[in-house]
Amino acid sequence: MKARIACSACLLGYACKYDGGSNFDPEVVAFLRGCEVIPVCPEILGGMPTPRIPAEILPDGTLRNRENLDVTEYFEHGKIATLAILRAAGCDRIILKDGSPSCGTTYVYDGSFTHRAVPGMGVCARHLRDNGITIVEIHEKGQRLG
Repeated sequence: MKARIACSACLLGYACKYDGGSNFDPEVVAFLRGCEVIPVCPEILGGMPTPRIPAEILPDGTLRNRENLDVTEYFEHGKIATLAILRAAGCDRIILKDGSPSCGTTYVYDGSFTHRAVPGMGVCARHLRDNGITIVEIHEKGQRLG
């Protein structure tokens, strides 16, 4: 039986990044070879377009885009939709794009739009982790999907 794992769609080459591009990562694709992969983009699932104005998490936990519009609701919808997809697929593991306000696993940007990273988790990453989804770090030694 193939391992089933979800992955940030941008890492797989889907053009869903805020600027209309992707974060294609050949190391992630190679790691997933032979697995059943479920691509997800919480921001798209939350109703945001591509391209879109970049957003960051503010210190109070809300999300605002570079034009200072509150986009928290989109991220909230996206985290719920992402978990629902994983649950429906019977998937309990995911690889996420670090740094993203949705998918960041070890860092996010500080809300100043100055490219200053701070330790923390994205909205969806935290929600998935808090609901029993394992966030797979492919750069850790000994990580296996089997």
